Amino acid sequence: MSRLVVVTGGTRGIGAAIADRFRSAGDTVLAPGRADCDVTDEDAVAAYFASAGPVDVLVNNAGISSSAPVSRTSLDDWRSQFEVNATGAFLCTRAVLAGMRSRDRGRIVTVASTASHVGYRYTAGYTASKHAAVGFMRAVAAELAGTGVTANAVCPAFVRTDMTATSVERIVSRSGRSSSEAEAALAAAAPLGRLLEPSEVAFAVSFLAAPEAAAINGQTLVLDGGGIQS
Repeated sequence: MSRLVVVTGGTRGIGAAIADRFRSAGDTVLAPGRADCDVTDEDAVAAYFASAGPVDVLVNNAGISSSAPVSRTSLDDWRSQFEVNATGAFLCTRAVLAGMRSRDRGRIVTVASTASHVGYRYTAGYTASKHAAVGFMRAVAAELAGTGVTANAVCPAFVRTDMTATSVERIVSRSGRSSSEAEAALAAAAPLGRLLEPSEVAFAVSFLAAPEAAAINGQTLVLDGGGIQS
């Protein structure tokens, strides 16, 4: 049975890979970018989901990051990461929750990060906002317990995306390392020893969104090769 799937931040990187995987399974997929649905704008989110129709699977994928020591993290940077990474997940989840509850079926999957489990240097805003996103997911899951709707999260280590490429560029500019050395340093942060591919994250999302995953609720699926025990 074809489902209606919404993947926020779905125009590139992890989001595009997730959208492609659901489409290949025969689902109808909406993959809005910021121009289509600004997840930080309450009215825009409400209007988008009202026009989308009954959503069967919501993937909260939209996310941003910046890097700086706490002493040089601006309030604007802090707030913008919380607005997209945490508040965006809240607004989109709230927009679909009543409909899912009324039909007693649905899947909500949030794309978080290993930074939602541990603290990394120079990522205070990102780390805190991803912790918030996972905490919100768990609160939603507690409310959904015993229903046909579930809420879970995937928490990947560094993935081969534009966001990671930007991180590599920051390391190069600040340390003088080569791009390959900078990428190797990021890969070494996880036992996996390499960057994840977007398709690997897409598989994890599709697993949690499967009809057969009805017993999985309030969980974080960590993709790092075995470093973090969720």
